Amino acid sequence: MTDKQQISILLIDDQAIVRAAFKSLLERIAHFKVVGDAPDARRGIELAKELRPDIVILDITMAGMSGIDAVGPLKKASPNTRVLMASQHEGMKFVQQALQAGADGYLSKDSEPEELALAIESIRRGDSYLSPKVANGIMARAVRGEAPAASDSSAVSVLTPREREVFQLLALGKANKEVAAMLGLSLGTVKKHRENLQRKLDCHSAAELARLAIREGLLNV
Repeated sequence: MTDKQQISILLIDDQAIVRAAFKSLLERIAHFKVVGDAPDARRGIELAKELRPDIVILDITMAGMSGIDAVGPLKKASPNTRVLMASQHEGMKFVQQALQAGADGYLSKDSEPEELALAIESIRRGDSYLSPKVANGIMARAVRGEAPAASDSSAVSVLTPREREVFQLLALGKANKEVAAMLGLSLGTVKKHRENLQRKLDCHSAAELARLAIREGLLNV
């Protein structure tokens, strides 16, 4: 029997302990190699361009650019890389947004460890992968003939990727000047984005933005 071809993997998650746990699990499998990890989407995109990994395992909820917004830039930076979303969010809206963005698979972080390898192998050979925990919920709803719940629609779907970045940073309590510095924008541009956010989301304070971001799963409580 021939050895399996090595699969290179890049981890992108804002929680160091989660990245360490994934790395520990993955490196128990001889043909998996974690070639890098990043604490945020922007750094992850840079690493993907440099390392050209076979697989990126990507969190959704991260400050600045969310995992969903990062899928497109990741694919552009490394066209042959397959993207596996790994999130604690199992709701239909997150799955839909991730797949529409171009993700190749979606794994619940509440899955059994063995499922991680299965998901990686599946998307590496060109198949899509949907965690059974997620798929079962979607299937149960379909069997019951239920329409999508109100919670399945995203209030922030009207935002551009840049507006979502600004939104998340403002929700964290960052001042306009801090947001401008972090994203490389002018102060005037950030102020304009803030005005657009207030109009589109009907949120007029950092507290209201934070509550909406938490509700949308874009910020951890």
